[in-house]
Amino acid sequence: MSDTHVPARGRRVPDALWREVESADVVVHAGDWVGVELLDELQARARRLVGVVGNNDGPDLRARLPEVATAELDGVRLAVVHETGPAAGRERRCAARFPDADVLVFGHSHIPWDTVAPGGLRLLNPGSPTDRRRQPTHTWMTARTAAGRLDDVVLHHLERLRS
Repeated sequence: MSDTHVPARGRRVPDALWREVESADVVVHAGDWVGVELLDELQARARRLVGVVGNNDGPDLRARLPEVATAELDGVRLAVVHETGPAAGRERRCAARFPDADVLVFGHSHIPWDTVAPGGLRLLNPGSPTDRRRQPTHTWMTARTAAGRLDDVVLHHLERLRS
């Protein structure tokens, strides 16, 4: 997930996403949490959390989260960052910036993204589950890792958030 903006723009994380969080082995958040309370809740509910700070995150979050996070998941080398710059040239820039990663999860734009750079780096942006902006739905992604491969990447859509 990324760009939750809770409680500023997004009031709450959707129940469907909380169910995913509680069943996942690893949860990734690509920044723009806004409130430290969501970080605390995700840390309490997730088995493992890999997260980074975003451009809208204040000093409390900056003190607890890195700008870039890395993890190895079942042989898949993961990197997480909030911003990657403009869409034009993104694959080339990110492949150069993260040469040791197999998968890069990023946020910032609130626009879902799934591409592969020359050389094989997979770039994923889950969009936002709480602040869809100009997108037709709220979104997040799930995936599976096994034996050095990323499989079953799914972009989940939620039309409206219910109170």
